[in-house]
Amino acid sequence: MNEKKKKITFIVNPISGTSKKDSVPDLVKEMLDAEIFEQPEILFTEYAGHAAVIARQCVDSHVDVCVAVGGDGTVNEVARSLVHTHTALGIIPCGSGNGLARHLCLPIDPKRAISIINKCQIEDFDYGLINNLPFFCTCGMGFDAFISLKFAEAGKRGPITYVENVLKAGLKYKPETYVIDDENGSQKYKAFLVACANAAQYGNNAYIAPGASMKDGMMDVIIMEPFDALEAPTIAYDLFSKTLTQNSKIKMFRAKKIHIHRNASGAIHYDGDPIITGTDIDIEMQPLGLRVVVNPDAIEDQTPPNAMLNAFSDLFNNINNVREDIVRSGRRIHILNKLMLRRLSRL
Repeated sequence: MNEKKKKITFIVNPISGTSKKDSVPDLVKEMLDAEIFEQPEILFTEYAGHAAVIARQCVDSHVDVCVAVGGDGTVNEVARSLVHTHTALGIIPCGSGNGLARHLCLPIDPKRAISIINKCQIEDFDYGLINNLPFFCTCGMGFDAFISLKFAEAGKRGPITYVENVLKAGLKYKPETYVIDDENGSQKYKAFLVACANAAQYGNNAYIAPGASMKDGMMDVIIMEPFDALEAPTIAYDLFSKTLTQNSKIKMFRAKKIHIHRNASGAIHYDGDPIITGTDIDIEMQPLGLRVVVNPDAIEDQTPPNAMLNAFSDLFNNINNVREDIVRSGRRIHILNKLMLRRLSRL
């Protein structure tokens, strides 16, 4: 007896990420395996939060696979409606970062992403909650969340816009004091940022927690201690070369649940979406609560993104060459920004 065909819905965010998604509806109709799936439903979001509403309707209609077509925000919206349900998340990544897709070694190319969906191999993964808001890759506070706010306000997306925001604000940002409680006790940190990672990266192959697993029931907690202008390019290089946890400014531990107290209200982010909240923040993991269509032939790309990594490598070398001049100068931030933006303009 033939196995019953699966119900599948594609949720397309028409304004997120890149133009690659414009061809997705036609590709789905052309490439989706009719032996496995029923006629697909393709729906477009019309407002912020609409993807979550549609995904919840998919659950109620017993859809087997709900595919997010868009960026990390769209993936988060769809996924948070699917947790602890039978409906599995599929991803056709069309965003500027694609953090979850990259962690799961899903293809960025839409044709290849649809071919993975056709294989329909499904596994269970952890997700996290920050003040009861679901996240699937990372959440954080401090500079992490501050830049998420700036990035959300930017008129254009992509890694260069992100780095430009970092350069304009990062070296002037004032660290905060955080008291972090976990199952082993309480510790106070003065930190530039605190990030909690379920997946290894923010997106764009920027690895905040290179060793993170989405199946261990634990989050990687990363504390970035204050650093000066001359140390910034090294930290940026380490972020893109998967060596951040080897940096002396980074403290990392794993936990199932933490409570964070800070001195003032401010921004937090969940998968890059910022929100203003109070002084007390609770973060906890939810083991194996999300079903996801995975790549059965996944091989992690061990090669960092050459353009970004080379930009930081060149900057690092340039700064070493002019280190004495920068040290003597009262315009450290100005010099660093000028060097980096000049290099980025060539990408």
